[in-house]
Amino acid sequence: MADILRASHRVPSVLIADDDPGIARFLATRCAKMGFEVQTAANGLQALVMAGQTQPDVLIVDINMPELDGLSVSARVLGPNQKPIEVIVITASSYSDTIRRCESLGAIHVRKGLGLWSGVRSALARFFPDTENRITQEEKSTFREELREQPRVLVIDADPHVGTFLAGRLAECGVDTLLAHDAVEGYGMACSDAPSVIMLDYPMGNGDARRLLARLRSTAATDSIPVFVMSEGRLDEATESDLKRDVCGRPGAAQFFKKPLATDELLPALQKFCGFVQQYPAEDF
Repeated sequence: MADILRASHRVPSVLIADDDPGIARFLATRCAKMGFEVQTAANGLQALVMAGQTQPDVLIVDINMPELDGLSVSARVLGPNQKPIEVIVITASSYSDTIRRCESLGAIHVRKGLGLWSGVRSALARFFPDTENRITQEEKSTFREELREQPRVLVIDADPHVGTFLAGRLAECGVDTLLAHDAVEGYGMACSDAPSVIMLDYPMGNGDARRLLARLRSTAATDSIPVFVMSEGRLDEATESDLKRDVCGRPGAAQFFKKPLATDELLPALQKFCGFVQQYPAEDF
């Protein structure tokens, strides 16, 4: 592939598919500094469609994504009748069966965490030896953005007990929790801290959930972050339907939870987007 690109003088392209906007932005920035053309996708289905339309040279895909998981996307783009493409699968946990599946597909497995960029960088240098000098220059540059190892969940709730208990529960799973007390504070933290998931109370102070969703979906930094809605009582069908409705072409609320929150329901839902391993018995709060 590298020889073909040299002959055509074409810049190699990378498609990054990860529902965590912080990780997607981190990888996109690094790859762009190396000289790659970069596109990002927020879920597996979007990645598959974009791969078919743009035919990137490299696909960097998270294994745990909504709608279509990374291994399924990899299997489809690496099919016998598809255009040749290099695939890097990134995972929060390195299970032996996952590694074997990647090897059988011809994809490279890289574990998420502080060594993520090192693994991705090594794979890119293997695919495109001509980029090695750019990689070295990129490492020597003043760019020193650090990748956080733990996923983050932003909880927007005026009741401090909800956030405090949830923070303790998620800490046991290796997830950081950010706490905001109203919509204004929550929006600011969502823009600056790139959480993996936002959990918001309905209703809330300083703006209702629908208005906050509209602001999140119309802001580039937050337009693809999954949003969970929690409420004291079960919301009526019309309210749920309204909150689920797409905003600016982006999805509305992903899931709804009734307080007190049952962790045996909440944790598996968060796990789809945060990639942690649940190690403790569930409790309600």
